Amino acid sequence: MFKKLITILISMVLVLSLGSMVSAQETFTIGYQVQDLGNQYWITLADGVKDKAAEMDNVEVTVRDARTDPAVELSNVQDLITQGIDLLLLSPWDSNSGATVVEEANKAGIPVIVLDIGVSSGDIESFLVSNNYGGGQKAGEYMAELLEGEGQVGHIQCQPGYELLDARGNGFVDVVTEEGIEVVATQPGDSQRSKGMTVMQNMATANPDIDGVFCENDEMALGALEALNSSRMLDQVEVIGFDGTDEAIQAVKEGRMTATVAQQPYKMGQMGVELAVEVLNGNDIENEIQVPVQLITKENVDEFIE
Repeated sequence: MFKKLITILISMVLVLSLGSMVSAQETFTIGYQVQDLGNQYWITLADGVKDKAAEMDNVEVTVRDARTDPAVELSNVQDLITQGIDLLLLSPWDSNSGATVVEEANKAGIPVIVLDIGVSSGDIESFLVSNNYGGGQKAGEYMAELLEGEGQVGHIQCQPGYELLDARGNGFVDVVTEEGIEVVATQPGDSQRSKGMTVMQNMATANPDIDGVFCENDEMALGALEALNSSRMLDQVEVIGFDGTDEAIQAVKEGRMTATVAQQPYKMGQMGVELAVEVLNGNDIENEIQVPVQLITKENVDEFIE
């Protein structure tokens, strides 16, 4: 009887120990470093990350905001590493600052998955990205259709020299120039609404006959709308943005913005967490995953309004 009791007690201890080990192995801590939570696009992506993590009993996520500052970005990631995260999700300010962050994580032996904004160097597990060039082409095709193959357009860039964001502009410019439309001005707005407004004011002043403008993100497009409204040129200029944020979609619905190329930031955030869990469970994932984009116009905008 005594031996049987000892055997039972040992078995119970082993079961409890194994259960504790499995629990420890399956509980993952993920850090998400995002470039700017003052931008609706990144808010939506971060919501996707947080909501997917909340669905999983074994995932905890911490979101840190760089506030458009590479120094803050690096400091945040160093802090996350010190806290002992298992994996880093990263949407950097630009490819060079992202490379610095990735190399920091590499030194600490922490795997990295990059969401939407690429990095110029460092080892990453995977890169989730929208089809930026294809999205720019969609914007160019629609602009050419609206202007019937003639006229003048402007192009407001995000951060110049950044390959992925440049791809949006390149796709747009390649299409409209082939269709015979003149690109009369190209200026950076650094992804920010206030700068988009200032750039649009300058473009409209220098080119009073401008017929359209393509902005590489919706924040700058919304800024451009403010500038055109102040100049009483809103009815004259077709404005196409990129991202498909809620505010931009509403502007399309109201007829103030002509169109926006919709990314899927919420889905991208969810996918990032799912891929992170795959990596942490020791599974292989694809090096690059492209997320489709779609043009939102007045004809189909109701499909995108919740």
